[in-house]
Amino acid sequence: MAALAGLVGLVTGVAAGLAFRISEAGRNRTPVPAPQSELPSGIAEVLAALPSSAVVLDSTDRVLRASSAARAFGIVRGEELVIGDLLALARQVRRDGVIRETEIEVAVRKFGPDSTSFAVRVAPLGGTGLVLVLAEDQTERRRVEAVRRDFVANISHELKTPVGALSLLAETVADASDDPEAVRRFTARMQQEAARLTSVIQDLITLSRIQGAEPMSEPDEVEIASVVDEALDAVRMAADAKKIELVSSGTEGIRVMGDEGLLVTAMRNLVANAVAYSPEQTRVSVTADVTDKTVDISVADQGIGIPPQDLERIFERFYRVDAARSRSTGGTGLGLAIVKHITTHHRGEVSVWSKEGSGSTFTLRLPRIETREPQRSGENTYREAPQ
Repeated sequence: MAALAGLVGLVTGVAAGLAFRISEAGRNRTPVPAPQSELPSGIAEVLAALPSSAVVLDSTDRVLRASSAARAFGIVRGEELVIGDLLALARQVRRDGVIRETEIEVAVRKFGPDSTSFAVRVAPLGGTGLVLVLAEDQTERRRVEAVRRDFVANISHELKTPVGALSLLAETVADASDDPEAVRRFTARMQQEAARLTSVIQDLITLSRIQGAEPMSEPDEVEIASVVDEALDAVRMAADAKKIELVSSGTEGIRVMGDEGLLVTAMRNLVANAVAYSPEQTRVSVTADVTDKTVDISVADQGIGIPPQDLERIFERFYRVDAARSRSTGGTGLGLAIVKHITTHHRGEVSVWSKEGSGSTFTLRLPRIETREPQRSGENTYREAPQ
C-alpha cells in the first residue's frame, strides 16, 4: 500500500508539472490569426474599377473575388484558380510577400483555337494572407505590334523594288547611250517603275490620312451616281484595252452623307481591281440598292475569283493573293486596305463574295439618308436612318 501511494503521488506530480509548462507556453505564444474569409473594406470597389482580369485568393487558395473577365477567359472556375502556374506563383508571394510578374498563354476555347496572352502581376494584400492576381490581356497589343513589323518590312520591300529597278535601268541607259532603240526601251521601263513608285507613295499617303480617323463631324451630301461615274471614267482606258464592258445601274437619285473624294477613291480601287483581274471581253458591273438602313453599292466581275483561304486577309495592307500577277498589273497591295478604312471612316462596312473561276463581288454598305422630312420654318433637313 505504501508503494502504491508513492506511485500515485509521482504520477500526480508529473502531471501537474506538465500542466504548468503547457499553461506557460500558451501565455507566451503569439495568437495565430484566423484565415481571412472576407475582403477588406474598399477592396471590392477598387477591383471592380480595374480593367484587368482580377482574382483575390485567401490563405487556402480559395477564390474570394474574381472579375467577370477572369471567368470569361477561363482563369477562374467556381472558387478555384485553374491556371497551375498562377497558383504556384500566388503561393510563393504569400510565403515571402514579394511581388512577382510574368507572362502566360491561356487557351480559350470560347474564342477559338488561338491562345490569349496575359501579362500577370501577383501581389500580397497587406498582412491579411490574401493574394491579388492581375492579368492584363496582351493579345491585341501583340497583334498590333506584329502588324507594325510586317508593315515596316513590306513597305521597305515595296519601295526598294522600284527604286532598285530605276537605278539599274539608269545604269543600263548610260551604257547604251549609242543605241537609240535600247535607250527608248529602257526609258519606257523607267517610266513604268517611276509610276509604280508614285502609286505606292500616293496610296500610303491616302492610307495614313484616313487610318484611325474619327467619323466625319461635318459630312457632305454625296450623289452615288456621280461617284460611280467618276470611278468608271478613271479606269475606262484600261478596260477598253482589254475589251471589258463597264456598266452601272440603280445609282440614280441615291445619296449618302460623306466625303465624295474618299468615296470616289474607294470605288475606283474596287473597279480597277475588277478590271485588272478579269479576262478580256468580260463585264464589270456596278449596282446600287437601298435597304431600310443602308445603301449597298456592289462591284461585280467575271474574273479569276479569290481562294476561300484568302478571303479574310485580302483587306490587309500589302496582302496579295497572287503577288506575281499583282505586280504585273501594277497593284500596290494597298487598294483594298484603303477601301476598308474609307468605309469605316463613313461608319459603314465592306464585304466580299467570291468563287474561283466565277468572279468576285465587293459590296460597300453605307448608312443611308432617309427621305426628306417635312419642311419646317423654311429649313430643309435630312436625317440618317436609325442604326
